[in-house]
Amino acid sequence: MDIFERMKKDGYEQILFNFDKETGMKAIIAIHDSTLGRTFGGVRMVNYRSMEDALRDAMRLAKAMTYKCAAADEDKGGSKAVIWGDPEKDKSEAYLRAFGRFIEMLKGRIVTGVDLNLDLTDGSIIGRETQYILARPKEEGSTGSSGVTTAYGLYIGLKACAKFLWGDENLRGKKIAVQGLGAVGEPLLPYLKEAGMEIIASEMNEKILQRIQAQYKFQTVKPEAIFEVACDVFCPCAVGGILNDQTIPRLKCKLVAGCANNQLEDEERHSRMLQERGILYAPDYIINAGGVIQAIDEEQGFNPERVKMKTERIYGRLLHIFEMARKEGILPLEAANRYAESRIREIHKMRRLYVPE
Repeated sequence: MDIFERMKKDGYEQILFNFDKETGMKAIIAIHDSTLGRTFGGVRMVNYRSMEDALRDAMRLAKAMTYKCAAADEDKGGSKAVIWGDPEKDKSEAYLRAFGRFIEMLKGRIVTGVDLNLDLTDGSIIGRETQYILARPKEEGSTGSSGVTTAYGLYIGLKACAKFLWGDENLRGKKIAVQGLGAVGEPLLPYLKEAGMEIIASEMNEKILQRIQAQYKFQTVKPEAIFEVACDVFCPCAVGGILNDQTIPRLKCKLVAGCANNQLEDEERHSRMLQERGILYAPDYIINAGGVIQAIDEEQGFNPERVKMKTERIYGRLLHIFEMARKEGILPLEAANRYAESRIREIHKMRRLYVPE
C-alpha cells in the first residue's frame, strides 16, 4: 500500500503511528477530514495479522466516521484509533495510559471513545491521561455505554426501511435474523419483541447466548447458519466485512439493516450485489448513528431528550436517502455518500468567510 497515494485518493489529512517502548503499546491514529470540526472516532484493540491490516482498518473506519458525522448533522470530522495488540494478553493500566497520553498530545484534534475489545473501565483508565475521551462510566459523570442509543436508532431505522419497502412501518410478524448479541444486539431485542417481530439470533459466545435466550425466548442458530435463515431482515450486529462474495449469495432476506460498521467488504461491488439480488441495503453509518449522536452530545452537556430527538431523525434521513436512490437510479449507499459529501462541501464553502478571534 502506497500510504501517500491512498491519503491523496481518499482525502486523509493525517496518519500518526505511536509506539511506547516501555509497554510495547502500538497504535495508529487516522484523521480523515476536519472540515466540519474537531474529529471524532472510537478506539479499538485488535491483534491484527499485520501492520497493513491495522492501518487499513484505521483508515477505513476514519473515513466512515467523517460520513457518519456529516450525515447525522453533527459538526464533527472523522478519525479512528486502533491499538495493535492482544486484548487478553497485552492490556494493562500502563499500556492503556500510554495510549491516553498519545491522544492528549493532539490537544483535541481527535476525541475518542472505547470500541471493539475495550470497555468502559478501559475508557476510565485511558481518561486518566487525556481529557479527550467520551463515554466513560456513568460514575465519572459520563453517559456510559452508547449501545442502548444505537439500538434505539436501529429500531427507528428498521421502521423507516419497512415503510419504504412494504409501505407500512409496522414490523409485527416480520422475521429478523440478528447476528451478534453484544453491546447493541442485546439492547435491540426488547424493541424487536415490543414490535412483534419473530427473532432468530446467533452469537459466538455461548454463555452470553444462553443467558439472553433464557430472558427473551427466541430461536437460535449457529453463527455460520445465520446467513441462510429465511427472513425478512438480516441484521448484522457484530464485526464488519461480513457481506462479501461468499455470504451475499446465501442471504434469504429482503432487507439488510444492522449496526455493525463497514458491513460491506467491498462497498461498490457488494452493495451492487445486494441490489441485483433484490435486497435493500440500509447504509450502516446512517442507521447506526445513535451511539455517535450520544457520545458527541456529551461534549455539550448530555441531554437525553435532545439525543432521543436527534436519533429519531434517522427515520426521515433513511427515507430521504432511499427516495434519492430510487429517483436518481443509484444505490442507497451512493445516495448516502452524496448526502454526506454535499453537507461537507457546503460547509467548506461557508467557512471561507473570515471571522476575527
